[in-house]
Amino acid sequence: MKPFTALTACVAVLSIVACGPSEAEIAAAKEKAMKDSIDAAAAMEKSWTVDVATSKVAWAGTMVGIKTHTGELNFSKGSFTTKGGLLSGGDFIVDMKSYVMNDTNYAPDGSKQGTRAMLMGHLMSPDFFAVDSFPTAELRIASVNGNTASGELTVRGKTNPETVTDIVITPNADGTVSATGKLVFDRQKYGVAWSSGSKDAVLNDNIELNVKVTGKAQ
Repeated sequence: MKPFTALTACVAVLSIVACGPSEAEIAAAKEKAMKDSIDAAAAMEKSWTVDVATSKVAWAGTMVGIKTHTGELNFSKGSFTTKGGLLSGGDFIVDMKSYVMNDTNYAPDGSKQGTRAMLMGHLMSPDFFAVDSFPTAELRIASVNGNTASGELTVRGKTNPETVTDIVITPNADGTVSATGKLVFDRQKYGVAWSSGSKDAVLNDNIELNVKVTGKAQ
């Protein structure tokens, strides 16, 4: 090979090497590609089915200035969606016959009034939630803004707009997600009112709900 030709070839090779990406640039490109992939996956909307065995609605109702009763209800079924790690929609059905009372503000069993069984029966009666006629309640999420959702709650066949606050979505190691939130509704808007008049007045109109849902990927 002639000296000039050899020199030209060497310069060409050196130019290619010099113009190619450095190791740092290659590493940065790989890191960006991985981040973009993770961001894209996180931004995708995912669908979840409510695991009724591990999901609960904790409720609290207060007799003004006297005592508070608390308990739980189970879900019949439900599903929800998340996007970017936030709730984006959902529809939840609660079994209104699944009452569990877990406070201790009751008269001893066998008393003439005020026992746990008596209150449970009263709550399930037409005076309150009329569960034989309306065995389920439903919450349908219409829109979400950050950790607050707007939707419609149906209780005793009556539907009203409600707001769910303090929503937190947490991924679990087993591939499920946990979703929690709070909802406070006015029972009077749903006809959950004791016809006794004066006795109903001692009951706080607000029923407080704390929802904890486990979602399985669809």
